[in-house]
Amino acid sequence: MAHYVTLMRFTTQGVAGLPKWRERIEEGERIITEAGGSLVGVYVTLGRYDVVEIFEAPDDNVAIEILMKLNRYGAEHTETLRAFTREEAEEIVRKL
Repeated sequence: MAHYVTLMRFTTQGVAGLPKWRERIEEGERIITEAGGSLVGVYVTLGRYDVVEIFEAPDDNVAIEILMKLNRYGAEHTETLRAFTREEAEEIVRKL
């Protein structure tokens, strides 16, 4: 499965909803799982981003479906990166 790293910054609405953060994470995990993916981890971070979420999805189409569902509440501004494992990167480099 493909890996995706989502960098998040809370919106004002997201900060106001922090008391229900655990429920939001559980709902996010449900959305990812129902789409055929899996949640690898959620990390609260210091610096430019408030949260980093890593998930797996079968392909980019499923990943964008997941992201659209997760972002529909407007609680975070997100930037998502397609991540390649070391093995995937080595396979790509071998073709050079």
